[in-house]
Amino acid sequence: MGSDIPKQYLLLNGRRVIEHTLQRLLDHPQIRQTLVALSPDDEWWPDTDYASHADVISVDGGAERCYSVLNALNRLSEIAAEDDWVLVHDAARPCLRSSDIDALIEQLNSHPVGGILGMPVRDTMKRADESGQIAETVCREGLWHAFTPQMFRLSLLRSALSQALEQGMQVTDEASAMELAGYSPRLIEGRPDNIKITRPEDLALAAFYLQ
Repeated sequence: MGSDIPKQYLLLNGRRVIEHTLQRLLDHPQIRQTLVALSPDDEWWPDTDYASHADVISVDGGAERCYSVLNALNRLSEIAAEDDWVLVHDAARPCLRSSDIDALIEQLNSHPVGGILGMPVRDTMKRADESGQIAETVCREGLWHAFTPQMFRLSLLRSALSQALEQGMQVTDEASAMELAGYSPRLIEGRPDNIKITRPEDLALAAFYLQ
């Protein structure tokens, strides 16, 4: 982002990005508790609207996403049942719609594994070599963009992440850990405006969507 402030704390329509994201989760009637994984040197969280919220629990984050999620799952296991569903969501996705959460829960509630929000790839896909030249055109049939939330049973996801890390695999999303454990998560098509703020121009796009 080229900012001194972590992207989840940048202002978006007068509120911090993470505040928009948390509001989307806390407002949903089927979400009972929300955990936020924080860096040990995070100096911005105490000033947010949700730092002392009764339904928000903060936990220590890790060097990578997978460690942060596992820490949160370990904490969650103290207050939730092993077969409870958990949703893992990026703080930098503030445009998540309640209808997408509904679709995820409704379509996965009876699924044996769980799954993720995503969207089929519509553009032509290219693979680049080390010098930035096109190495090949990749067939886009069956390819999806992976979004969040990603929804799995607490015990299964915690076990899958633990196994992945024991094998030295720092997976970049929860579905990858489940795949490594031999499971086949389901893909649920979500809305394209569930964007992840990664570049400066994404803030303006997110502001447009929120309005």
